[in-house]
Amino acid sequence: MERLGTGIGWRPEIAEAVERMPGIDWVEAVAENLCPGHLPDSLLRLRERGVTVVPHGVSLGLGGADRPDEARLTALAERAEALGSPLVTEHIAFVRAGGPGTGSPLLEAGHLLPVPRTRDALDVLCANVRIAQAALPVPLAVENIAALLAWPGEEMTEGQFLYDLVDRTGVRLLIDVANLHTNHVNRGEDPARALDELPVEAIAYVHVAGGYERDGVWHDSHAHPVPARVLDILADLAGRVRPPGVLLERDEDFPSGAELEGELRAIGEAVERGAAAGTAAAKTKAAGTVTGPVAVSAPASDAASDAASDAARERVGHAETALLAALVAGAVVPEGFDAVRVGVQARALAAKRAGVVAKVAPELPEILGEGYRAAFLAYAQVRPMGGGYRRDALDFAGHVLDGGAVVSARARRRLRRWWLERAGPTPPTRLTRATRLLLPH
Repeated sequence: MERLGTGIGWRPEIAEAVERMPGIDWVEAVAENLCPGHLPDSLLRLRERGVTVVPHGVSLGLGGADRPDEARLTALAERAEALGSPLVTEHIAFVRAGGPGTGSPLLEAGHLLPVPRTRDALDVLCANVRIAQAALPVPLAVENIAALLAWPGEEMTEGQFLYDLVDRTGVRLLIDVANLHTNHVNRGEDPARALDELPVEAIAYVHVAGGYERDGVWHDSHAHPVPARVLDILADLAGRVRPPGVLLERDEDFPSGAELEGELRAIGEAVERGAAAGTAAAKTKAAGTVTGPVAVSAPASDAASDAASDAARERVGHAETALLAALVAGAVVPEGFDAVRVGVQARALAAKRAGVVAKVAPELPEILGEGYRAAFLAYAQVRPMGGGYRRDALDFAGHVLDGGAVVSARARRRLRRWWLERAGPTPPTRLTRATRLLLPH
């Protein structure tokens, strides 16, 4: 695996600071925020200097019951080619559920949600990873995610789940040590055990990020400094294998460039500390144990593999739809889940929707003022997201114009103009919707 070195997540808000940082070997950019024909000048300058750029996808939903969307795979491949990237990365997560055969409309989470660690879910994930690998021009690495809640009836630990995934597909791993810490606090999982069980030789690179704890729940915010406990997990990992690359993620509340550089130094020191401890420990072990690459099993025939995954997809689809409906559509919490944790996750998803919609449509909070957040959270309780954040912004504006929130006459006029410029001739109203229902189809 190509050595990447020291990296940082490239974001437009810190682009200039990243360009000035010493010792940056590579950056990672969110794939969905890039247009291959119109790459940001900052990324182009970094590439000209020899800095590697890796596209990091967030919308494939490889852990979902459906096969990966061809258009999303094509878009990810185009970004890898445009950037000359040595690999692309995605997540072991589902981001949407529902649709035909589930008894539910298609629901979007707007967030990465954990897949159940079951044989069914592993079969589906492996099949989806194979599809993605075949469609991408460069190797794929997949990331473990943070979770606020646990699935009932899981059959494997995280390490075992990842080991089997690598063994069956040969996929590389992006290990997020901050997510290991999150799952330690939220799910009682031991990071050291996960590192013991997962195939560290398959690691393509490592993520490091910050978060915060509130009421016994760790929130993987990517908006806070990296805590010492996360650096300790990084050191433990580095004592087992020298990671080809380590990257600092920051997505919100960006500090100064000097503070980011300080965090990068702390990350480098943790890697060196772990590597030194690992070397010392290795010298005390009996000679003769050789660690080689992870063995990859010969895949089953395509027909047998497809049959197994098809049988599992329906069961996984129903399970993921039931959970997502409880999180975003007010449905009953499925049996076996912690209802309190599901509520925490549901509120976090609604808050994230409000925040992202405010970014993609900044005019909305400007028009609605202090009432924006309360109005949006009330809207989110009755309207699941079904078409992405820009569609969500339009739907929210239509909801307000249809009487879904009390706003001033001036705000209503401004909001109507905003809606008309983006959505069509007239905003929907109760009357127009009722009229449409009476029209022949």
